[in-house]
Amino acid sequence: MTTRVRRLVPVLCLVVGFGAAQHARAQADPQNFLFSSGQTIQPFFEGWAHNPDGSFEMHFGYLNRNYVEELHVPIGADNRIEPAGPDRGQPSYFYPRVNDRVFSITVPADWGDRRLVWQLTLREETYRAEGWLQPEWEIAAASASRFAAAEGAPPNQSPTLAVEAARTVAVTDTLTMTATVTDDGLPEPRQRGGGGANTPPTFAGEPEGPTLPLNVPQIQPTARKRPTRTSVERVNVTWTQLRGPVGVTVEAQDDSPDGVAAVTATFESPGEYLFRVQASDNLETATEDVSVTVQ
Repeated sequence: MTTRVRRLVPVLCLVVGFGAAQHARAQADPQNFLFSSGQTIQPFFEGWAHNPDGSFEMHFGYLNRNYVEELHVPIGADNRIEPAGPDRGQPSYFYPRVNDRVFSITVPADWGDRRLVWQLTLREETYRAEGWLQPEWEIAAASASRFAAAEGAPPNQSPTLAVEAARTVAVTDTLTMTATVTDDGLPEPRQRGGGGANTPPTFAGEPEGPTLPLNVPQIQPTARKRPTRTSVERVNVTWTQLRGPVGVTVEAQDDSPDGVAAVTATFESPGEYLFRVQASDNLETATEDVSVTVQ
């Protein structure tokens, strides 16, 4: 589903002596090392789904190979989707590491065997994701079987979502975005079984076993930049930056009134930003996009 566009030329290397070994270490294989910065982005196609009107949704995500560095690739020659591109709603801002189901593209019912291609060029390397309606790649609708409802209970309804935010701010300002959320309280929480069936295993290291060297720097997953998640009762609210320069900090506010999730955003650079806000009850999701101009 993904295609890497870069010609690889086979090279036969004979490593001899200490100097050659040093050169080999300098040319580190990216597959065996974790990089905080300096790497590229691999877009990928995640599958497709049916729409009630007969059209199809094509779902895409990406891998930012960096563990720390955020990336910005403007929509255009280096970040384009074809056909009917270059702009088909794809992100221009990229969080570190794997980010699934970032955006979807609707294609008509008569799409047939055509292909949808997302191509990204960064640091003189080009990578592509190609999507088409291969039967094995169909994504089924979310199953409600794990949320057992009482007989005769009303069907679950999607949460409602209304987002308020200033559309223009100065780069020195703090932007407050509020999401007012309502929900029907469905689905009911899952009933968890007793005993140890749902207890995760624990592992204890051997007293005389190996320990992690103290002089090896570690990349902390908890410090990695991610979408900001808040909640309103049992509804999860997610704030995702889709477009705009890097350097945005989005922080959840704990003192929000009932029924409201709020965040503040601060910016390092002027530009056009796009945030996607999603409210999910685990079965249905309401989505609203917020465009902000930072002057």
